[in-house]
Amino acid sequence: MKTSRRSLLLAASAAAVTPSWAQTAAPAGQGYPNKPIRLVVPFPAGGATDIFARQVSKKLGERLGGNIVVDNKPGAGGAIGSDIAAKAPADGYTLLLATSSTHAIGPSYANNKLPYDVVADFTPIVHVGDAPNIMVVPTSAPVKNVKEWIEYARKNPGKLNYASSGNGTIVQLSAEYFKGLTGTYLVHIPYRGTALAMPDLVSGKVDVLFDSIASALPHVKDGRVKALGISSAKRSPLFPDLPPIAETVPGYVVNTWFGLYGPKGLPAELVNRINTAINQSLQDNDVKDRLARLGIEPVGGTPQQFAAMAEADRAKWKMIIADRKLTID
Repeated sequence: MKTSRRSLLLAASAAAVTPSWAQTAAPAGQGYPNKPIRLVVPFPAGGATDIFARQVSKKLGERLGGNIVVDNKPGAGGAIGSDIAAKAPADGYTLLLATSSTHAIGPSYANNKLPYDVVADFTPIVHVGDAPNIMVVPTSAPVKNVKEWIEYARKNPGKLNYASSGNGTIVQLSAEYFKGLTGTYLVHIPYRGTALAMPDLVSGKVDVLFDSIASALPHVKDGRVKALGISSAKRSPLFPDLPPIAETVPGYVVNTWFGLYGPKGLPAELVNRINTAINQSLQDNDVKDRLARLGIEPVGGTPQQFAAMAEADRAKWKMIIADRKLTID
């Protein structure tokens, strides 16, 4: 698997030819943008990050006075697309929609050799949004809340399991963090996406899943699974009746964050202009409604706030990964 990741990255670097629509670039500055801006999404089309990018890019383009073209470059846990963005000219015409997986979790694995530095090779622009997870269990589970589930797990060490969307994902780490804080012993069952795990959760073959609101909420509403808690620090307006897991497990806060980066050396004038445009876009009621349907809470703020948040998140996951002795395949 390690060889495969390296091969993918080498192939991506060799194939990272500038698309035809981007070859007539003029230097960024006055008149920017005077051609389409490429927004690299390091995950496949149709996924949460891609859908999020397409929801935000339209309003961002309107605010900047140009077109935003979403360019999906999936592979190697988001490293291929991130590498392409890192090596692009710092002219404002290539941006990256990164996530906590690409810029906090991935770099925190000691055995994950990335071809870029997530701090030195990128310019932080803005923290766009957060997506908390919800803790869901089968309806047959003999519990009504997080406290009862922890007691149930402690009475059955090694007999219960949790599902994830794969090794090294935020879903796996959400569960491992929970295990560490609660002293529970759960067996990990990785799937290729939580959509594949959900039927086994419904049937009771899986005992717990820390899934995104967007993925899990329809099943909760249909009564196919039970939601016990949310991973945000406070109750979410997206799921106001669900208590934070942190009320039972102090310190347990997990968010998948989404943020906009440029390559290193992006001029401050462009950083500020794009930052302002995103912050304005996030105030749009239509954008808020669309993001709410995805289970994403808009954030915004300054580049400095974004950089500090990402750094704190990296430190947190690095500690958790070391404590749980996790490696990435």
